[in-house]
Amino acid sequence: MDVSGERLDSEWVRGWCEQTSAGLSALMSSFLKKHGYPPGENAVIFATEESHGAADALVDLTPIPSDLTTLYWVVCEVSLPDVEHGYFVHPALTVAEHFHEYGSVRIDDEQPAILFASDGGGHLFVVAGSGRVWRSTTASWFDDFEVAAESIQDFLEQLGRRVAGQI
Repeated sequence: MDVSGERLDSEWVRGWCEQTSAGLSALMSSFLKKHGYPPGENAVIFATEESHGAADALVDLTPIPSDLTTLYWVVCEVSLPDVEHGYFVHPALTVAEHFHEYGSVRIDDEQPAILFASDGGGHLFVVAGSGRVWRSTTASWFDDFEVAAESIQDFLEQLGRRVAGQI
């Protein structure tokens, strides 16, 4: 949920996907000239029937914040290796595999916190039951975490601004 207590809206997520994809197209068209090397695969990938099944399996596996469910109903994954030092929203299947292997992330009173994203520096992003998104201070599941965004919507807005800021 966002700061006002409203839940993430799937139409808002679709709009974010379209806007961010357009920004990525503009960024990638000038990337080689600007950086001197070709970009990696930067994409916002919409959910498919298969990814919906993985999201449903994740929901069956553990209680996850509703905004994460909404995100995975619209988005399969986000891969932004060339935006700053890289950002990745993991597919629901990967999130489930990580949950099986490591369990939930412990953040004070924020149980359960589910790992759903990372950056190119190995820092992890988790969403807690409150809806807040936390970022690890090191590349570890077991170290300290700090608030990165008040909600998944806020997190996505930040990613969108990072894409736009590089154009």
